[in-house]
Amino acid sequence: MKKGYFDLPLHNGDAPSWLFKRMEKLARYLSLAIIEFFGIEEYLKRLSDPIWFQSFGCLLGFDWHSSGLTTTTTGAII
Repeated sequence: MKKGYFDLPLHNGDAPSWLFKRMEKLARYLSLAIIEFFGIEEYLKRLSDPIWFQSFGCLLGFDWHSSGLTTTTTGAII
């Protein structure tokens, strides 16, 4: 089993509103596509994988090493 860790810096502030609006739109369509092709159970399984979730946040356009990726990505999918 591979083991490792991430060293991510902490940042202050919010995601820019123009970026977050785009993230919400892209998250919606990507989520709907994943659910349509693989089902809701697989979508939830993928969301619970920290590496996949980090990648999903990056795909949405958020900086890969930003400390707010988890909360920003979660906010975009809700």
